[in-house]
Amino acid sequence: MASRIDANTLQLKDQVVSINRVTKVVKGGKNLSFSALVVVGDGAGIVGYGSGKAREVPMAIRKGIEAAKKSLVKVHITQTSIPHIVLGHYGAGKVLLKPAPPGTGVIAGGAVRAVVEAAGVQNVLTKSLGTTNPHNVVKATVDALMQLRSADEVAATRGKTLEEL
Repeated sequence: MASRIDANTLQLKDQVVSINRVTKVVKGGKNLSFSALVVVGDGAGIVGYGSGKAREVPMAIRKGIEAAKKSLVKVHITQTSIPHIVLGHYGAGKVLLKPAPPGTGVIAGGAVRAVVEAAGVQNVLTKSLGTTNPHNVVKATVDALMQLRSADEVAATRGKTLEEL
């Protein structure tokens, strides 16, 4: 990535994907803490995710949002959907995204829905394949969105004009 996206200049909306209670066993017993997976996006093609961990839930969410703001990426979307079918991978998680006509809405499960809505996609069909682990599903969805190419980009790489395609 050439330049980082400045989170302060954007109107970012955050969404908590999952909150998990984790324990660490120490000499004196168990230490309780919470981990939160958060997705942020401006609803216009910029999305990021982050994970935060703290003793209290609100603090974990706040840390997750800070981490998500550092991992913002720009994705190519058409007016309301995505340009083409794409399959994203991360670990055992695979996410299939298909463009849909206007009026379809976001047909997606929890973790995938959070990411595509944060990115600003309004009409899309999705299928989560493989793992249901929210962390891997979110990363696979972001990977899929990163693979999206606009029509003019494809034309430029092939050395043709848009009319030739």
